[in-house]
Amino acid sequence: MAYGVKIAKGDAYKRAALKRRHIRVRKHISGSPERPRLVVTRSNRHIVAQVIDDIAGHTLASASTLDTSIRGGEGDKSAQAKQVGALVAERAKAAGVEAVVFDRGGNQYAGRIAALADAAREAGLKF
Repeated sequence: MAYGVKIAKGDAYKRAALKRRHIRVRKHISGSPERPRLVVTRSNRHIVAQVIDDIAGHTLASASTLDTSIRGGEGDKSAQAKQVGALVAERAKAAGVEAVVFDRGGNQYAGRIAALADAAREAGLKF
């Protein structure tokens, strides 16, 4: 570590560690027009999935627990993540996307992240 770098504590440390992990993952993952990136962003309350073409810098499809079709839905957060996964896969296929590169956003591949990915696979996205 360089001099003068302050190490955060508590929640700030967790956010900084998540950011470091996401940067490390993004070094190896990039979306293209043929195979865009499916990026998942998770908060304590919501989950967002976007299909992004990194070369053009455009979002091709997205879904979230904030969408009116899912918001206030039945089930726990994992069940809502499954709904988001199915919805983003449906919207991506409507946009002409068949295969994606999965970007877990520095989060562990477990729980809501895995539920979203499994639902997207079952809905027909390949990754």
